Amino acid sequence: MKLAGIHFAARITAGRNHTMATAKLWTDAEVEANPRVRAVFDDIRATRKSDFVNNFWRALANQPALLERTWASIKSVMIEPGTLDPLTKELIYIAVSTVNSCAYCVHSHTAAARAKGLTDDQHGEFLAVVAMASETNALATALQIPVDAEFAVQ
Repeated sequence: MKLAGIHFAARITAGRNHTMATAKLWTDAEVEANPRVRAVFDDIRATRKSDFVNNFWRALANQPALLERTWASIKSVMIEPGTLDPLTKELIYIAVSTVNSCAYCVHSHTAAARAKGLTDDQHGEFLAVVAMASETNALATALQIPVDAEFAVQ
């Protein structure tokens, strides 16, 4: 498919549209051959207590400095203890990913939220809040409603 001068490769499998990666996804053998990438993947596996390293990190492996920086930031924000509990962090990540139309992030962080205890009922209520915020945000933006003085951050 070609759209505005950009070529997109897609395939239809079992009725679902799968966009192909625009970056090479590193294999475990390729990871093992690069000490910088291997060190990050080893840390991902150790931190998550899993042998699974998802495609996001495999794509970032093409740029080891970016891989290192992004993993360090993710660990700092999402994994290190803070005032927000881990499930709340995942829900925020899902909400922002929804707004940014990042299907990959919505899926990966929904899986992470479920691993942290998100129930079907909580997920449904969370989606209702996201949808309500989207609707009222659109109304406030379209109507250009001025911010109340009482809401100003001092």
